[in-house]
Amino acid sequence: MTKKRALISVSDKNGLEEFAKALLKHDYEIISTGGTARFLKEKNMPVTLVEEVTEFQEMLDGRVKTLHPKVHAGILALRDSKDHMKQLEGADIFLIDLVVVNLYPFRETVDKNSENLDEIIENIDIGGPTLIRSAAKNYRDVAVVVSPKQYPKMAEELDGNKGVIPLTQRRKLAATAFRHTAGYDVAIEIFLNRKFNQKQKFPKKLNLSFDLNQKLRYGENWHQEAAFYSDLFPHEPCIATAEQIQGKEMSYNNINDTDSAIELSKDFEEPCAVIVKHANPCGTAVAKDLHTAFEKALASDPVSAFGGIISLNGECDAKTAERITSFFNEIVAAPSYSKEALEIFSKKKNLRVLLLKSVKNSERGKMDFKKVTGGLLLQDRDMHELSKKDLKFVTKEKPSAKQLEDMLFGWKIIKHVKSNAILLVKDKATIGVGAGQMSRIDSTEIAVKKAGERAKESVLISDAFFPFRDNVDLAAKSGITAIIQPGGSVNDGEVIRAADEHGITMVFTGVRHFKH
Repeated sequence: MTKKRALISVSDKNGLEEFAKALLKHDYEIISTGGTARFLKEKNMPVTLVEEVTEFQEMLDGRVKTLHPKVHAGILALRDSKDHMKQLEGADIFLIDLVVVNLYPFRETVDKNSENLDEIIENIDIGGPTLIRSAAKNYRDVAVVVSPKQYPKMAEELDGNKGVIPLTQRRKLAATAFRHTAGYDVAIEIFLNRKFNQKQKFPKKLNLSFDLNQKLRYGENWHQEAAFYSDLFPHEPCIATAEQIQGKEMSYNNINDTDSAIELSKDFEEPCAVIVKHANPCGTAVAKDLHTAFEKALASDPVSAFGGIISLNGECDAKTAERITSFFNEIVAAPSYSKEALEIFSKKKNLRVLLLKSVKNSERGKMDFKKVTGGLLLQDRDMHELSKKDLKFVTKEKPSAKQLEDMLFGWKIIKHVKSNAILLVKDKATIGVGAGQMSRIDSTEIAVKKAGERAKESVLISDAFFPFRDNVDLAAKSGITAIIQPGGSVNDGEVIRAADEHGITMVFTGVRHFKH
């Protein structure tokens, strides 16, 4: 019977001792390199060093170990090819039936010390991916294992198939292996591109790779399967890096809505509370403390807030926790919690409590992705910041200092509201939100209806220009005294005249905030 051989070269030694014992039980000869060989020898297991096979010492501080014909020919040779077998015999090369490799910890090195470029470069694996690709290419004859998580299943296969991993499994292992090396290469490409080629915003070929964060019970609806994937290098506090410290498993809609809430709360330095429903903020406010901010946000639309997603940009104290648990909420996210707040939340077992790494001074990512059937849309993230000097005063009536504050406050929020978007703001709190309507006047009517009597002397924020004066007329009828909007309509003149007729102050930003 032909001797079975396994080549093992791993950086992660978890589970290796047990798997090696499974191979030895089925009479595999183990060939190994450097640290892996030392590990197995310390466990009193027989090991053939790779240099004994290649008759060539490791060199360049281990950069060259397995890159040799005696290794790769033994993996790549087709067993049913008489010519291949004859060539191996002539070159005194034996067959290798199993390759067990996991790669240098490139991403872990980046996470640990992103500034030590020399160390990071040394953790770009060359021989490992080459071994994996050789074995995966020749899956008809060779099995390839790339993760310790695969060891138990492969040990079962060996036991159930007389020491051989069957072809059905080898095919699956090959597909997994190529996905593994592809993800590894993309991680390197992403890191180096950010490091050396930051101006290349839209490359001719866009490579993306994400890690499975968790499988979800279902998607937007019960009949849809779903999962949540995270960025390879999450570089800012976000939903992907949040730690769930309490509550039920997150759902697809939970994750999407919480992302909206967190990203909005990150836009404010003052204590800020955000309540989101169906990816739109139904209440947002800032105040001298978070409890006051939350009360103001809740007052914006207490009906819609029921079952909402809450994001706070500071520590949640007991008083705020008591108010949050006084009615039904799905999720609360914050960068910290007092001990008393956590005790209060613990009484609501199903309430999901998320701990954020931070919501301040984050290095925001630059790009935004949207999947469409057959393709992908890529654009800059909408990170535009507006200041007083950017404003254009277009009406006879000029805004007061208080109105300007509410304008700038609302302008930060409007980019997080689905277009067509209209906000009504008073005292740095939303009092009415009209979102996602097909016409702007519909959104204005909804915002005014939500605000009721509170609309009087409020500020209206529009994410895009007014095509007609009807929005201004409705604003005047509702008692709104100030409007901020991008401008740029062919009917700007008519719209400005309407504002002047009603004594409304209007400001143009020159920037719109569509969100689809």
